[in-house]
Amino acid sequence: MVQVAVVEIPKGVLIILNHLYEIERKLALHGDVGNARRNLERVKEEFQNTFTLSYEDPMGQPVKDTRTDLEFSISGPSTSNLFVTEVIKPIIRVGKPEISKVVQKGVVVVQGSDEEAER
Repeated sequence: MVQVAVVEIPKGVLIILNHLYEIERKLALHGDVGNARRNLERVKEEFQNTFTLSYEDPMGQPVKDTRTDLEFSISGPSTSNLFVTEVIKPIIRVGKPEISKVVQKGVVVVQGSDEEAER
């Protein structure tokens, strides 16, 4: 039997990545007057190059019951054709972009787009 190695990421590093995601989201909402996005991208690149850590924003992505990288709460009456409407925490991965392991599940709110529920 092959055992999969457990990757331990210090809690402080996860907190920093979560805050970077929040900063990126706020820059997208309110604009980038001081050109901070450039610095943010450099920090993200350094996390990827040095620690092979990155985060993923699942906003707008479809959600199926088989998806294991998200913890989600359903908003609204419909439970079919679910998609992400709010991201509380991003998905954090370790490894190369092509092959990675989830070290923090995304915490999101999802909503259905069932046409019959709208009628």
